[in-house]
Amino acid sequence: MKAFLILEDGHVFEGTSIGSAREVISEIVFNTSMTGYLEVLTDPSYAGQAVCMTYPLIGNYGICYEDMESKRPWPKGYIVRELSRIPSNFRSRESIQEFLEKYDIPGIAGIDTRSLTKLLREKGTMNGMITTNEKYNVDEIIPRLKEYKVTGVVMATTCKEKEHLLGEGFKVALMDLGAKNNIARSLNERGCDVTVYPADTRAEDILAAKPDGIMLSNGPGDPKECTGIIEEIKKLYESKVPMFAICLGHQLTALATGADTHKMKYGHRGGNHPVKDLKSGRVYISSQNHGYVVDEETINPDIAEVAFINVNDKTVEGLRYKNGNVFTVQFHPEACPGPQDSGLLFDEFITMMESRRK
Repeated sequence: MKAFLILEDGHVFEGTSIGSAREVISEIVFNTSMTGYLEVLTDPSYAGQAVCMTYPLIGNYGICYEDMESKRPWPKGYIVRELSRIPSNFRSRESIQEFLEKYDIPGIAGIDTRSLTKLLREKGTMNGMITTNEKYNVDEIIPRLKEYKVTGVVMATTCKEKEHLLGEGFKVALMDLGAKNNIARSLNERGCDVTVYPADTRAEDILAAKPDGIMLSNGPGDPKECTGIIEEIKKLYESKVPMFAICLGHQLTALATGADTHKMKYGHRGGNHPVKDLKSGRVYISSQNHGYVVDEETINPDIAEVAFINVNDKTVEGLRYKNGNVFTVQFHPEACPGPQDSGLLFDEFITMMESRRK
């Protein structure tokens, strides 16, 4: 069955329908990871978006459910050059085509994903429609595309009730803003007793449990939309409990302490982004998935200092706060998919909790 990807600038790509045949409008973004497509599909940060994979062959090792980063996939659409329909992997339980159909996710294959990616890099992230309707009218569709906004996605992806991962070490409160599973797992593997809280949990309820540390997760959407959550993070920040934040959590902490954020032209999404630790000079290859960034010029030097920068475009990749109990990073030290270079930041968080307990 034919499928069409229609962009808000009028470009149309023709390919083959994969997954569900329903019509969908979403924000179109690209990911440069060579592997880890299942982790990408199940990353809640993609809620409201359709993901174009730049690697040309996707699905060759099938679907391995134990590799999922949440309970379900989150993108509204999926875009690939070539979809492997016969996976080869002893761990695979089904093909990616079956997976997309099961979760009613529409997609398109057979288009020039390199051309699409170059277009998004040149013009910036755009909205688009995936449709199987061959009688589409571009002039009627474009106004609908321009009206689309990604909204309400943090509350759509967060857990609905408190969850607990038993451990014998430090008590960590993890605020689920659309968290990947490996954040809680990375803490749990270090012995932490992790309690996962829904994104709308009040700071007073988290602090009442007397955690040794607080973790703010990644998540989807515009950080400025999360006004209520930002107010609760202000209270967590002022509590002096050691806090470590990733991705959306990093952005929300910056907003909570007076800095500003803005939308990037096309964002950072993939497993090969170099970030530099300004203290040590060391460069890490990191996994990233974000379309917003903290404005460096709005950071109050009395409150925080830039700790990491992106080697490619010099954007802020991490902040270390002057109160000594808070640090945040834009990239993903828990990876999945991606390199494990910066996993030691979890160990630094453990050290912070140890120092406070002494």
